[in-house]
Amino acid sequence: MVLRTALALNCKIAMDSVFHRKNYFYPDLPKGYQVTQYGETNPLGYHGYLEIPAAGGGTKRIHIRRVHLEEDTGKLMHLPSGGSGVDYNRAGTPLMEIVTGFNPETGKPDISTPDEAKEYLTQLRQILLYLGVCDGKMEEGSLRCEPNISVRLDGSDELGTKSELKNLNSFRSVQLGVQFEVRRQVAVLEQGGKVLQETRGWNEQRESSFPMRLKESENDYRYFPDPDLAPMAFEEDYIERLRASLPELPIAKLQRYRNEHGLGEKESDELIADTDWSAFFEEAVGLGGEPKAISNLMRSEFLMLLKGEGIAARQSKITPTHLVDLTKLVASGAISSKMGKDLFREVFKNGKLPSDVVKEKGSSQITDANAVMPLVEQVLADNQEIVAKFKAGNVGVKGFLVGLVMKASGGRVNPQLAQQLVAEALERE
Repeated sequence: MVLRTALALNCKIAMDSVFHRKNYFYPDLPKGYQVTQYGETNPLGYHGYLEIPAAGGGTKRIHIRRVHLEEDTGKLMHLPSGGSGVDYNRAGTPLMEIVTGFNPETGKPDISTPDEAKEYLTQLRQILLYLGVCDGKMEEGSLRCEPNISVRLDGSDELGTKSELKNLNSFRSVQLGVQFEVRRQVAVLEQGGKVLQETRGWNEQRESSFPMRLKESENDYRYFPDPDLAPMAFEEDYIERLRASLPELPIAKLQRYRNEHGLGEKESDELIADTDWSAFFEEAVGLGGEPKAISNLMRSEFLMLLKGEGIAARQSKITPTHLVDLTKLVASGAISSKMGKDLFREVFKNGKLPSDVVKEKGSSQITDANAVMPLVEQVLADNQEIVAKFKAGNVGVKGFLVGLVMKASGGRVNPQLAQQLVAEALERE
C-alpha cells in the first residue's frame, strides 16, 4: 500500500530501504522509541508531488518530501476529572506518513494558505480512497493531518519558528486550525514575544489551540538503524507491476469526463468525489445512458433522495439500469422532465423499472395534437375572461392557460405541444 501510494504521488522509489529508531520519551510510546524511516532518499517513496487546483485557475504543484512506513503511537485521552489516560490499542500498528516538502526553486513550503491546506488534503484523500488504502474518515482516525505552521515578516524570505497542530478530526478543523494558529503566531510576534517550537492540540469546541509539549529538533531524536529489522530490497520488475496495477486516479478521471463525456469541471468533480459514485455513473453510461443526462439525474434527484434516507447508492433500490431507463424515457418524449422527477421518486421506493411503471399506469406523455386539442378548447371556453385579457394585450396570461391544460391532463401533455396549441387557439379567437 505504501509503495502504491508513493507511485500514485509521482515519487521516486527507494530500491533499498531500512527502518530507524526515533528515540524520545512520551507516554504514547512507553518503550522509548518509535520505529520509522529516516533520511532524504531512504523512505520507501521520496521527491514526489501532487497537483491541486490553483486559486487563479490551472493547477499548483505540492511537492512530497517522503512517503514512509512507521509504527503508530498510543492515543492520549484527557479526562473530565482533570487526569489523562492513554489508549494503547493502536500502538505498534503500521502507519503510513506522507510529508510535504519545499519548492526546489524558492526553498519555501508550497502550501501557503489555509484554503490550500484543505484543498491538498481533499485531493490526497481522493487518491487514497481510489487506491483502497483507507476509508478517509478523519473523525475515526483512519486519516490524520498534523500541519506545521510558521509565519514570516512581510517582505522577508525567512520563515519563523514552526508549531505542529494535532487533534484535527475534519477538513473544517484543519482549515480553522491553521487560520487560528496563523493569527496566534502573528499576535505573539506583534506583542514582542517569541513563538515556541512546540506541539499544540486543537480544541474543537473553543476553536483554539493549546500547548501540549515542546517539539524537539531532528538531532534530539538520535535516529539510528533498527538492529532488529531487516533492510528491504525491491526489484524493478516488482515496482513496474505495482505501477501497472494502479487504478485510474481522480485527476485522470476528471480529465476523461470532461473530454470524452463533455461534462463541466464542477459536475465532474462531484462525480469523482467517491469511487462508488463514479463507478455507478460509469456503469450507467456503459449501458447506453447519455452522460450529461445521467450526471444531471444523479447529482439532483438521486443524490437528494439518498441523503434523505442516509444511504449510499448501492444500498438503494436504484441500479444504473434504472437511470438509463428513465433518462431514455425523457429523451424520447415519452414522459416530460417533471413526470420523470415524480416517476423517479416512485421507483426509488418500489424498485420497479420506470418504463414498467409507465406501461402499468398508462401514464406516458401525450404527444398527439388531436388528443390534446379538445382539452385546449375546453380550457379556453371555461376561461373567457382570461382570453379577453390576452386579446387586450396581456400576453402573459397565455402561460396561465397552458398551466390549466397541463392540469386538466394530469401533467401528461407534452409542455411544448400544450404551449403551441394554446398559442394557435388564442390566435383564432
